[in-house]
Amino acid sequence: MPEFQEKSQILLKETVTCDIFRLTLQAPAIAGAAHPGQFVMLQVDDSLDPLLRRPFSIHQIAADGTIQIVFKVVGKGTAKLSRLAAGDTVDCIGPLGRGFPLERMNRLCLIGGGMGIAPLYFLAKRLLQAGIQPENDYVLLGAATRNELTLFADEFFDLGYTVKTATDDGSLGHHGFVTDLLEPILADIERVYTCGPFPMMGIVAARAQAADVQCMVSMETHMACGLGACLGCTLAGADGKYIHVCRQGPVFDSKEVAWT
Repeated sequence: MPEFQEKSQILLKETVTCDIFRLTLQAPAIAGAAHPGQFVMLQVDDSLDPLLRRPFSIHQIAADGTIQIVFKVVGKGTAKLSRLAAGDTVDCIGPLGRGFPLERMNRLCLIGGGMGIAPLYFLAKRLLQAGIQPENDYVLLGAATRNELTLFADEFFDLGYTVKTATDDGSLGHHGFVTDLLEPILADIERVYTCGPFPMMGIVAARAQAADVQCMVSMETHMACGLGACLGCTLAGADGKYIHVCRQGPVFDSKEVAWT
C-alpha cells in the first residue's frame, strides 16, 4: 500500500463537544489511496514539544481529495491540534496500516465506543459502495454522554443503517455499555467490526467467538512512528508472539489478539 507525506491544509474545523473535534484536511494523495481502518500520523508544527507525531484513524474521505479525522483532547499534541483553525497546515503521513476486509456478508454489525467510532464511518460508507444493504445491518454506538454521540449517530442513520446507542449517563439510548446491545442480535450476524477501548473490544470479541461470529477489531495503541521502525505499538498475540499494530494492523481478526 503506498504511503504519502503531505502538507495538509485544514479546510474545516468542527467542534463536537468542548474537547472533541473533527478536522477536514486537504490531502489528495492520501485520500486517493486510503482504505477503511487505515490511519495517518500528524505533526502539528516543527517544535520539539511534543516531539513525536500522533496517530489518527481516517474518519472519512471525499472525492475532492479531503480526509477527515476525529479526536479528543487528551495531551499536549491533541491540545495543540485543537487550537488550529481553518487555513492552518499540518504535516500528514498516510495512509498507514492494514484496514478492514470488505467481502460481502449477509448481516453485519459495526460497534464503536468513544473515539473508536471514527474509523467505522469510513467503513460504513465503503460497505455501501460494495453493495451492502444498510437496512439489514446494525451500527451500535457508545459514549459517555449524548453530546459525544448525537452527531455520529445521526450520520450513520442517514446512511440507512439500523442504529442503536448507549451512553454511560443514560442521556441517549441504552443506559449502560454499548456491549449490552450486541447480545440480542448476535444470532443474526455473520461478521462484527469493532473499534474502541480495549476492554470493550475484548467483551465484543469474546461474545462473537462464543456465537461463532467472525470479529474484526481495530486496535488503538500509542505509536512513535507508525512505520514499523520503533516497535512501540506492540501487543501480545494469541499465539504468544508480539504483534505490531502499525504494520500488521491496526485491524486484526479478534482471534489473533491475547485479550487477557
